[in-house]
Formats: sequence, structure tokens, C-alpha cells
Amino acid sequence: MNKARLEAFSDGVLAVAITLLVLDLHLDVSAGHRGIGSQLREQWPSFAAYGVSFFFIGVMWVNHSAVLALAARVDRALLFYNLLLLMWVATIPFTTSTFAGLLREGGADARWAVLLYAISMQGMAISFGLILHRIIRHGLLGQPVGEVEARRALRRFNLGTLAYPIAALIGLLSPPLMLVVYLALAAYYMIEHTAILPSQADDG
Repeated sequence: MNKARLEAFSDGVLAVAITLLVLDLHLDVSAGHRGIGSQLREQWPSFAAYGVSFFFIGVMWVNHSAVLALAARVDRALLFYNLLLLMWVATIPFTTSTFAGLLREGGADARWAVLLYAISMQGMAISFGLILHRIIRHGLLGQPVGEVEARRALRRFNLGTLAYPIAALIGLLSPPLMLVVYLALAAYYMIEHTAILPSQADDG
């Protein structure tokens, strides 16, 4: 498959997922409605979860483009790793709305909502790591890189696979704090972690 087709398909899925997030935001503006301010205060979990998830998918879109820019070509395994990533992306509207709807209630259902949200995030992190690993380790790079640079890039990019389970544990104790941790992780991934230098051995 042409790399451009992979990118176009992925962009479409990401665009749909990020758009669906807003469908769960509602305010009552019918005759005799309660004050908008009080509604916003009551529904803050929905708006907070929306903001974090929107930011996360947006950062993911930027990094997905950066990762694929490293590849000169794609192979069959990479296509399936990318499908795995998109599968988890497509769950984000569902896990976001579930998390936001149960955040205020607490109890066992809220803990399940935390775990569902965390599973989506962990699935995306693992899938992203598999994509970058495939590109670097299986001859798909546009330019060869040194072993040290390759290992460093993989370590930096795979930090999420360790951080997301920690965020989930935090969420079981304090769901709002988990959102803050995920927001911090999204901010971390705003930094370019896929900058890989060509191997010095190939400079000549």
C-alpha cells in the first residue's frame, strides 16, 4: 500500500473520533432552563474529559504524522499495527463519555469507567510503540540511523506504556487527578520524540 493511503485513512479515523467527542456535550437551553453557569458546574466532568481526550487525539495526530514521516515505505505488518492503533482511537469517544457520566457517582461503576478509559490509552501507547519499532527495526526508515539514536528514540516514545498504568492506579483513587496526569502526558508528547539522526556511518 502507498504510504499516502495509510496516512489518509488514519487521518479520517482520527478526524471522526475527535469530532464524536463533542456529541456528548449538552446544555439545556429550552424555556425555563436552569442557569447555564449551574449546568456547567454540574457537567464539569463531561467538559473536562472532552478537553483531555480532544487534546490527546490532537497530539496523537501530530505524532502519527511525525512517525510516518520517518518511513520511506510501509509493509504489511506496519499496516496491521496502524489498524490496531486506530481500533483503540475509535474507542475514545465511548470511554470518554462513560468516564464522564460516572465520574460524579463514584463506586464500582466509576472504577470500571476509569479502567475502560485507561485501557484505551494503554492500547494506543502500545500500538504507537509497535509502529515506531517496526519502522526503525525492519528497514522502513527513509535514512539509516545509529543504534544509540534508535534505542533512545524508542525509550522516549515508549514512556507512555509505563506511565499509563500508573495513571490508571491514580484514577482508581482520584478520577479527576487521573485526567490531570493524562493531560501532563499529552503535554509530554507535544515535544518531538521522533527526531532521529542519520547514522554517522552513512554520512560519507
